Amino acid sequence: MDKVAIYCRLSDEDKDKVNAYDESESIQNQKNLLTKYAIEKNWDIYKIYSDDDYSGMDEKRPEFNQMIVDAEQKKFDIVLCKHQSRFTRDLEMVEKYLHRKFPEWGIRFVSITDNVDTKDRGNKKARQINSLVNEWYCDDISEAVRATFKVKREDGKFIGSFAPFGYMKDKQDKNKFVIDEEAAIVVRAIFQWYLEGYGTQKIVYMLNEKGIPNPTKYKQERGLKYKNPSQTDSYGLWNKTTIRRMLRDETHIGHMVQGKREKVNYKLDVILNKPKDEWIVAKNTHEPIIEQDLFYAVQKRLNNNIRSSGEGKTHIFAGKIKCLDCKSSMNKVRSGKDYAYLRCKLYARAPASRLCTSHSIQLDKLEEIIGDKIRRYFSMTNSDTLIDRLKQNDLFCRRIGTLEKELFAVEKQIREKDNIMKSLYTDKANDMITPIQFYELNDRFIQDKEGLMKRKKSIEKAMTDIKDQLNNTEKWIEIIRKYKGFNKLTPAMVNTFIDYVEIGETDSSSEKKIIIYWNF
Repeated sequence: MDKVAIYCRLSDEDKDKVNAYDESESIQNQKNLLTKYAIEKNWDIYKIYSDDDYSGMDEKRPEFNQMIVDAEQKKFDIVLCKHQSRFTRDLEMVEKYLHRKFPEWGIRFVSITDNVDTKDRGNKKARQINSLVNEWYCDDISEAVRATFKVKREDGKFIGSFAPFGYMKDKQDKNKFVIDEEAAIVVRAIFQWYLEGYGTQKIVYMLNEKGIPNPTKYKQERGLKYKNPSQTDSYGLWNKTTIRRMLRDETHIGHMVQGKREKVNYKLDVILNKPKDEWIVAKNTHEPIIEQDLFYAVQKRLNNNIRSSGEGKTHIFAGKIKCLDCKSSMNKVRSGKDYAYLRCKLYARAPASRLCTSHSIQLDKLEEIIGDKIRRYFSMTNSDTLIDRLKQNDLFCRRIGTLEKELFAVEKQIREKDNIMKSLYTDKANDMITPIQFYELNDRFIQDKEGLMKRKKSIEKAMTDIKDQLNNTEKWIEIIRKYKGFNKLTPAMVNTFIDYVEIGETDSSSEKKIIIYWNF
């Protein structure tokens, strides 16, 4: 009597089709059908193997793999499935097992509803056609799922399993975020510490010292079945990578950022990082944890690659001081225990070459000078003059003017590309160029145009950001009211008010030339 191994499988897409009135694909239905068929054929049932919630493309199905091991050890003679697709939807696996390994091991494969039987030699082409159709089905499903996810992402709907640290899924709508206040307190602290001059390593130390669990540990402690593939231990400690990723994440200012990574295809588990310009960002989809001004001030400091001192904190003007003459940054230099000053970086590299002069200034003296300038500015500023100043700010006007000129030039180039592409079609129709020449030239101009369109979008965004800043006068009025009576300059104030400062040499009147470029 032949021994038979029964194999059943059900995946998520199959479950969607199953309801109270139609259980044709259910695991239990498969078992009943196949058991009855085996008894009718007078086969001895060796074992029933069953994989629930596994795709037909998945090579890591536990019961399937155990069945393959048992088949190689010749524990049974026949593998019985309801349909060939229950065994696998992968064309390569069909060829590997049904047409190579099973014949080598003396195993016969039978599936009922599509009449597959490897004992029938004339059945081979039908099996190959079935496997090809099954693979096409997987490919179509994969593309359909990708397209659906893309639309949802563009609509600002979250499609992931776990919300980022600081948020949780809305219980009324799993595609939306609501603030998790306990975690949000930590996020706000991290941003504030960084803006105050603390380095990422110092922030890591501060969080770990306070016993605050990292995002992975936090989610697990709240009963979420979250697994971090990068996790190396279960201690729940923070690291610099997590901090920097959090500081860069626009989710914290209310934007839904998705599509950062993508699976190569449905047959491979390889996931690749996508370039930032291909991420899908939907603006203003949920309540922000961090104010935009604070967020972009942090981005500026990150982009300047500012290093903290040995105490874990940068000086108050880090990344904002430049040499007036050569435009190099000015670095902090310490002389003795208490005396610190700033010096031109270009000069410091080769003093004897006289590429520039030192432009040195004592750090506490600069803090005093700029603090006095801000106080003097506040004393001369009221709400009405601030509004006029913001609207007439020469720096913003120059920036807008430069961007408008660049936008005009880019739009002109786009029109030129369009005209050239139209001419190519005409030349091809008149047989003035060959089809090969047409496609080569046309592809090149399409790529050029795509690059120009991206640049246009970037310019328009920059113009919008500047105009928003100009129009947001109420915000600046509130900030000035908040800081007007300050005693000591803080990193937060410097980042709020100052874009950068240029330090010149001492002039004929023994005055140090200092030019401040304000953020307003």
